[in-house]
Amino acid sequence: MSRPDTRPHPRPHPRPHPRPHPHLQRLIAPRSVAIVGASADPRSLGDFVLGNLERFGYSGQIHLVSRSSETLGGRPCVRSVDELPEEIDVAVLAIAQAGMLDAVTVLAARRCHAAVLFASGYAEVGDEGRQRQDLLLQAAGAMHLVGPNCMGFTNFEAGVPLSYEPLTPYPCSGRAGVAVLAQSGFMAAALRDAFIGRGLPITTVFSTGNECSIGVGDVLAHLLDDVQTRVVCMVAEQIRDPRAFLALARAARHACKPIVLLLPGQSSRARAAVQSPSGGLAGEPGVASALLEGEAVVVVETLDELIDTCAILFRHARPHAGGTAFITGSGALKNIALDLAGAIGLPLPALEEATLQTLKEKLPSFAVAENPLDYTTIGVGQPGLIGEIVDCVAADANIGSVLLALSPGTALAQRDKTEHVVPSLAALAKPKVLVITGDDGPIEEFFVAAIRASGVPLFRSVDRALRALRCTARYGENSQRAERTEHAELAERSADRAPQALPGEVPANGGFPEHLSKQFLAAAGVPVPESGFAKDAEAAAAIARRLGKAVVLKAQASELPHKSDVGGVIAGLAGKTAVLAGWSQIAANLAQHRPGLLLDGVLVEAMAPSGVELIVSARRDPDWGPVLRVGLGGVWTEALNDMRFLPAGALESDIADALRQLKSAALLQGVRGAPAVNLAAVARVAATLAALLRADARIAEIQINPLLAHVGGVLALDASLVVAPPPAPG
Repeated sequence: MSRPDTRPHPRPHPRPHPRPHPHLQRLIAPRSVAIVGASADPRSLGDFVLGNLERFGYSGQIHLVSRSSETLGGRPCVRSVDELPEEIDVAVLAIAQAGMLDAVTVLAARRCHAAVLFASGYAEVGDEGRQRQDLLLQAAGAMHLVGPNCMGFTNFEAGVPLSYEPLTPYPCSGRAGVAVLAQSGFMAAALRDAFIGRGLPITTVFSTGNECSIGVGDVLAHLLDDVQTRVVCMVAEQIRDPRAFLALARAARHACKPIVLLLPGQSSRARAAVQSPSGGLAGEPGVASALLEGEAVVVVETLDELIDTCAILFRHARPHAGGTAFITGSGALKNIALDLAGAIGLPLPALEEATLQTLKEKLPSFAVAENPLDYTTIGVGQPGLIGEIVDCVAADANIGSVLLALSPGTALAQRDKTEHVVPSLAALAKPKVLVITGDDGPIEEFFVAAIRASGVPLFRSVDRALRALRCTARYGENSQRAERTEHAELAERSADRAPQALPGEVPANGGFPEHLSKQFLAAAGVPVPESGFAKDAEAAAAIARRLGKAVVLKAQASELPHKSDVGGVIAGLAGKTAVLAGWSQIAANLAQHRPGLLLDGVLVEAMAPSGVELIVSARRDPDWGPVLRVGLGGVWTEALNDMRFLPAGALESDIADALRQLKSAALLQGVRGAPAVNLAAVARVAATLAALLRADARIAEIQINPLLAHVGGVLALDASLVVAPPPAPG
């Protein structure tokens, strides 16, 4: 039979017959299971599924469909699907693609609740496969489908292993745990093994495959209702319904149930590899991450971060405010921590004066009381003192988490750490991790067992531990930020802001020319340069004379969004002669590059002062909804791609923080004697654009590029307003 494909899973084609998300309890904890394709072959997928159920002690009814055997392991078999009882909870289809459609059709007719489809050769292979997948969905009717091209799922809590991968029971009953959710069966299995290796309990491992019917959002909704699931660990190449997923993320935030998510496919090559004609992650890179983090989803960059962050948040789903304390007995490791923490943006805050005084009483005279802290070699003769230092530093109000990095040492040293250090770390209410250096170097079994029993996350890498703590801290920061934003949104809704009048009749393409876009922004309080609109050259010269300074001429038409590319902008014109010549030059340029274009006129605008050119925009992403973008603008927008995305409801303080995180942030602070720009004014304009977008559903995008930022404020040098175009006549 065809085995599941290991290639990236495409975003499923829109469902031919949309239906509400299924309640998955009957699928996840079935009372009856049928295996279609049961076989005596010990290497068949059907035999693997049956073996899993028997090893896990599944107590429900098991029905077997086999063309080659009358009994298997003492269990009777039927030869065809239509001989199965009606209303079976779950059928596992361990058969080849050729028989899949017929089996699904018969199962649906027999009112089977759900089916798990292992076979590949569907949407992941292209259009023909997608058509085959659509036929499966149509045949399923009300029956829910997991897959195809999946490894199924395992409910460790209920002892239901509906996967073709041979599994060993992992006791979790009655214990809160981590749930693993991925489209890729390989990734689901890899994450499961990682958590088992760390001794973490697991509630559910679910592979959704091609998501013909049931997607990651459906399973996530179930996991949020599962009281035993404390953290959801996810890998998602595509998200079928981004806005519904954001609503689930908000529900998870309210429930203090962290979602830690890896989004593969963000590089240009990876995105091209994922066949996603209208996929939720196929839009502009960074939009999905920004809006998900706006609801406190922890979006990580690597598998290591995914595993490590879940290990910490499993124990501390409510991270404390404050930075990390790094404690070690090595000056060199202390300096390494300083370098790495600075590179990844993990705060290592200064300690309070009271903490410093207490530390000075405990440390030798040659040690420096600070964060990071090198307590020197005191642990050799006084192992209990390390625990006292940990307690002292962790009690500091500036500290939100603690990292203690130790070398394993001799068996005696490890016994000391087991008895004195591990209990101190375990007693801390704040997030904490223990790093035992030496990579894969041996550690005494009793030491490892004590750490595991304590619940303190164990790392062998300072790098991984610091990065995981940064992700953990980001969860706390984003949770608080989302709460502030939510309160602001409630206040805004209660104020019932009315949409601002559009600046005239909507053009056929929905895009207003610059002069009307600026008129719209100026009415909202956005500063724009002094200007006038001219229909002929003499009028332009008169406007320039009134402005009394050098001007720039800009051709205006809704069909001309990129004026500079065709010579539609001429700057630095002073005096009537220069303005008239500039008008003639624009006319000649457009005649050459855009013959037949009918201009509305020319915008005559005063030349702007010097400053930093930024881009600020608010738009409706077709998948994810309203989003705000800030970054380096002008000619640098495409060249450097230095920008940050934020939720459209972001507060001005959060927008200013995002600006400070730009790679070019030093330009905003002033370089080579230039004064710092007015960040508050930039943030105010960005928030205004977002508010205009949210207030009027007709607006698709408002963009200012460049927004000139200087010490005194800002000026919108160029702007565009795009709304939904009017319906075509007839």
